[in-house]
Amino acid sequence: MNILSQNTAFGGMQGVFSHQSQATGTEMTFAVFVPPQAITEKRPVLWYLSGLTCSHANVMEKGEYRRLAAELGLIVVCPDTSPRGNDVPDELTNWKMGKGAGMYLNATEKPWAEHFQMYSYITEELPDLIAEQFRADMDRQGIFGHSMGGHGAMTIALKNPQRFKSCSAFAPIVNPLTADWTQDAFEKYLGADRTKWREYDACALVEDGARFPEFLIDQGKADSFLETGLAPWKFEEAVKGTDISLTLRMHERYDHSYYFISTFMDDHLKWHAARLG
Repeated sequence: MNILSQNTAFGGMQGVFSHQSQATGTEMTFAVFVPPQAITEKRPVLWYLSGLTCSHANVMEKGEYRRLAAELGLIVVCPDTSPRGNDVPDELTNWKMGKGAGMYLNATEKPWAEHFQMYSYITEELPDLIAEQFRADMDRQGIFGHSMGGHGAMTIALKNPQRFKSCSAFAPIVNPLTADWTQDAFEKYLGADRTKWREYDACALVEDGARFPEFLIDQGKADSFLETGLAPWKFEEAVKGTDISLTLRMHERYDHSYYFISTFMDDHLKWHAARLG
C-alpha cells in the first residue's frame, strides 16, 4: 500500500492511498479517514461509495464527514468508482460508461470484464487490505453511497446481510433495469440477458428474496434525475409486504449535488453509528 497523502483533521487522519489490485488488474486509489479513537482501539468501518463521474476525492473534499466521524469514532473508507489507467477501456464521450462508471458490478462482457470487477474489489479485496492496514473492527461494518454509489451500497448490503449492520443512501439508483442512465452500461458490462442484471438491482434483489433489516434513503425533490433515473418510490413499493424497514425522506428544493449530501451527512453518520455500536 502506497501513501499518497496524510493530513490531520479533527484529531484523526485523512489519508489517500493506492495499491495494485488483483481484482481489477490496475492500480486503485482510495481514501480513509481514521478517527482519533483508532490510535488505541479497533473502530467500526463505514464504506462510502461515490456516484457516476466521481472518484474517492469528491466526498473527501465536499462531503463534510470528518468532524462527526471523529466524534463518533468511525473509520470512513472511500473507494474509487472504477479501475483507471491507459489500458482500461473507456467511452470518452459517454460519462455513464467506463472510467468513473464502474456500477459496482463484475463485468462479464469484453472488453470490460478484464478490469471492471468492482463488486469483487469492494466486497473482497479492499476489505482485506483495510483489515490488514488499519485498526478496523470488521465485525462492525456499514455502507452508504450516492446515486450510482447508493445503488452499489444497497445491492451490496442486500447480498451481504451477514457482513453489514447498516445501509443508507443519498439519491440512489434503486432500479437500474429501468433507469435511463444505467441500461446501456448494464448491457455492455453484463450482456443482453436482462435476468443477469437482477443481481445488481436493489428492487429486483428484494423481489427475488434478498433481505436486509432496514434502509435510510434521502432524496431531493428538485433532483433533475428523480423521475427517470432514481425513482425511490419503486424501492418503497418493492419492500411492501416484506420485513425490510425503509425510511424514505423526500426533501423540498434539494438537488443531486454535494450541497444536498453534505446537508444530511450528519444524519447518515448518526444512523450508522447507532447500529454499529
